[in-house]
Amino acid sequence: MTDLLELAEKAWNGELDIMFEHHPVHSFYKGSTELDKDLLGIKGIAGFYIIDTEDGLVMLDAGSVLDVERAFVEVRNWRPKTPLVAAIFTHHHVDHIFSTELFEKEALDRGWAKPQVYGHSLMPGHFDRYLNTLGWNTAINRRQFAINAPKFRWPEHYRYPDKTYSEEMNFKKGNLSFELHHARGETDDHTWVFIPERKILVTGDLFIWAVPNAGNPQKVQRYVSDWANALEKMISCEAETMLPGHGFPIFGKKRIKEALSTTAEFLCDVERQTLSLMNKGLSLNAILKRVKFSKKLMGKPWLKPVYDDPKFLVRMIWRRYGGWWDGEYDRLLPETREQESQEWIILAGGAKNVCDRALELSEEGKHSLACHLVETAMYSEPENREIHKIRSIIYKKYSKQQPSSMARNILNHASLASSEGKRDLTEDI
Repeated sequence: MTDLLELAEKAWNGELDIMFEHHPVHSFYKGSTELDKDLLGIKGIAGFYIIDTEDGLVMLDAGSVLDVERAFVEVRNWRPKTPLVAAIFTHHHVDHIFSTELFEKEALDRGWAKPQVYGHSLMPGHFDRYLNTLGWNTAINRRQFAINAPKFRWPEHYRYPDKTYSEEMNFKKGNLSFELHHARGETDDHTWVFIPERKILVTGDLFIWAVPNAGNPQKVQRYVSDWANALEKMISCEAETMLPGHGFPIFGKKRIKEALSTTAEFLCDVERQTLSLMNKGLSLNAILKRVKFSKKLMGKPWLKPVYDDPKFLVRMIWRRYGGWWDGEYDRLLPETREQESQEWIILAGGAKNVCDRALELSEEGKHSLACHLVETAMYSEPENREIHKIRSIIYKKYSKQQPSSMARNILNHASLASSEGKRDLTEDI
C-alpha cells in the first residue's frame, strides 16, 4: 500500500524523483489513502478522489479503464454500504472518466438510484470526436506513452454526463456543496471544483505537478492564458486542501497559493513573451530562439519539465494566434519530404555521407542536427536497413537526453520503429 500523504510531503520538499520513479503521469500507486476525514485518494495514471457527504459518496474525477475494478474494491473496503450518488468529470480525457462503471452496476443490482455524472456542456462533443478519430488517437497515444503494443486500441465507449453546465453550476449532496467552474486550459471543457464547507479545491489537470501540459504536439488546441486565469481564480477560494489531476495533494492555504500563483506566473510569462515577439512579425523559428523560460520558477518541485516540454507551449501559443504556417517561406507550399531529401542527398554525395555526418553530430551531442540529417537519409531510401539502424541509434540517444517524458517517448518511438525498418510503428494500424 502507498501512503499518498507521506509522498505528498516529500514531493513538496523536493525529495522525490518526479522525472522517473514518481512521475506525476506515469507512476501508478497501489491501494488508496484516507487523505482527511471522509476523503479517500487513489492515484492511477491520474489522481481521483471520493468524498462521503453523509448522504452518499461523490467521486471527484474517475480514473482510467485500468482503475475500474480497483476503484470499486478500494471504495468498498473504505465505505462498504454507502452508495455512490454522483461523480464529477473535470474533463473528457480518458484517464479521468471510467471508474463509475461498477458502481452503476451495483446500483442496478441493489435497486439504488444510478449515480449522476456532472461535466461541462462541451464534453459530449469531445467524446463524439474521439469516436470519429479512434485510429488517430490510437496512433498518437502509442507514441506519447511509448506503447509498443500492436493490439492497443483507443477506447470506443464513454460515459456521457447526465448533467451539464456552461459557466458555473452548484449542487448539494448531504452536508456538502459542490461549486463547478468552467475553464479553458488543457481542454476547452475543463471543470474545477470547490467544496466550501471543507475548503477543498479539485483542479483536474489544471495542476499536474509539472510544467502545465499546455503544448502537447499531437493534441487539439490548448489555452495558455486562460489556464493562468483559472489558476488565479482558484487562489481566491483560499482552499486548505488541493486535489490535483496528477501528482500529490497539497495541504495548507499558504502552500496552495504558492503552487497556483507560480504556475500561473509561468504560463503568463511564456505567453507574454511569445505574443510580444509575434507582434514584431517574427517567424516561429525566431521566436523559439528568443523565448526564455524562468529557471527560478522551473526550479519549483511542482514546475519541473518532466511531462510537456516548455518549447511545446510556445508552439501551441503560435498555433492559437498565428495559424499553422511557421513563417518560413519555403514551407508555405513545400515539396514532399521524399523529393526534398533526394536533392539534399545528391548534393551531399550520397546517403552514406549524410549518415556518417549524422553519427558524428550525435557523438558530439548535437542530437537535433543528427536527427535532421538521418531523417533526410531515411526519406531518400525508406527501405534501407542500414539507414534505419543508424536512425534507431540516433533517436534512442536523443530520447535519453529529454527531461520531458512526452518528447522522450515520441523520440524513442522513432527509434523503435527504425529497429523494425519502419518510419513509424503506428502507420497503417
